[in-house]
Amino acid sequence: MEVADLETVLKTLESALSQIKWRLKLSSKRRLETDILALCTEMRPVVMVDYGGKMPELQERLCAFLKHCKEDCSIFKSLHVMVIEDMIYLVHTRAFAEFVKSSLNLETRLIFVDLEHDPPKVAPLLSSLALNHFVPMSFPSHVSLPRLIELLQMITQAEESCVAAELVLAQKTFSSIFSENGIKMDHLEHQKPEVKANTDSSLYKPTSSLGSDVIDLSDCIKDSHVTVPTLNGWLLGYPIVYLFGMAHIENAIYNLSTKSLNLFQVLVCRSARCNKGSQAQKEELMSFSVPYDLSLEGMDEPWVETFLTRIKAKQERCNQIWTSLQMEVNSCYPQAIAL
Repeated sequence: MEVADLETVLKTLESALSQIKWRLKLSSKRRLETDILALCTEMRPVVMVDYGGKMPELQERLCAFLKHCKEDCSIFKSLHVMVIEDMIYLVHTRAFAEFVKSSLNLETRLIFVDLEHDPPKVAPLLSSLALNHFVPMSFPSHVSLPRLIELLQMITQAEESCVAAELVLAQKTFSSIFSENGIKMDHLEHQKPEVKANTDSSLYKPTSSLGSDVIDLSDCIKDSHVTVPTLNGWLLGYPIVYLFGMAHIENAIYNLSTKSLNLFQVLVCRSARCNKGSQAQKEELMSFSVPYDLSLEGMDEPWVETFLTRIKAKQERCNQIWTSLQMEVNSCYPQAIAL
């Protein structure tokens, strides 16, 4: 993607907003621009849209917006609206398919933070082989205390592995739907019947109808039993994923709300040609939190270096668009958290 393409994308975005009369606040419009550019340059495969309104109106506006953008500019053709429960996302289908594949192949390692217990800790996950062979039953009376403690620890680790396994199941669901060539329509059992009926290929090809750009995976993902916050940690490309099961949502909220956090922000600057003569300003590409006690080294944490290396490699491939990238970390006191 060249700088000229970037200018085209921004003009198309501006025109689409005007045509559908979507009046966004300046800050929300700037976020939409950044998110669209992040998708089009494949800096991010998925972004969550938590601005510009509420569901279901937000979904209708995003669909109408993308419809106009695709009519005017081919760069938008790989972008779709994705819905999971009450969360709405924009996704670059090919980039997301590659991301899912790399996740399942363990090319991108994640750090899981267990929020089911107080205090939160990095989850020591068992291998799937160990999990499959470990089935806790009852303990004989002659089991020694040290052995009993060891067995209880194994049960805890197995439960954590089960929660992680739910995430893997969700990843496999995404893999069955998204391919580098498009969306596999035959796996979208919950799409509208009329869209299915008009599809000759196993790959989904959007029509001009308003709902055709919506990929609603609420029921598919619900079958995996993964919690949305755990799913979002992976889906949005964070290096740290909060891990907890459906039965421990209240514990997770409490354990995170009562702890100091480090907020990590990835900041980027666009090409000056896209700022209409104004000085380039830092924009948030993404941000995520980590319990303070688990990230005492801040920017010097080993996983930060790994994450930055990976994301800077993406930025360098499109450095005519994103001229700089950096990370900042700020500490914040305990506060109410909504998961």
